Amino acid sequence: MIKINRQKENGRKEPIKTWARSSQIPPEFVGHTFQVHDGKNFIDVYITEAMVGHRLGEFAPTRRFRGHGRIVKRIITKT
Repeated sequence: MIKINRQKENGRKEPIKTWARSSQIPPEFVGHTFQVHDGKNFIDVYITEAMVGHRLGEFAPTRRFRGHGRIVKRIITKT
């Protein structure tokens, strides 16, 4: 909240880096950008009115889906 209030006074909206995925989004956060840690990287999350009441971690997934099993090219030989 302190960083949000400072940004409102200065008129700047720089991303705020945070590791607190469990913090709840109050109405004062609307219009600001947070960089939420996902365990490895920081994900940019722009806060809208629909996000109020949710948690920051809900908008920064921790797992990346890379697809189901790969198709391996197999060599078929006649016997």
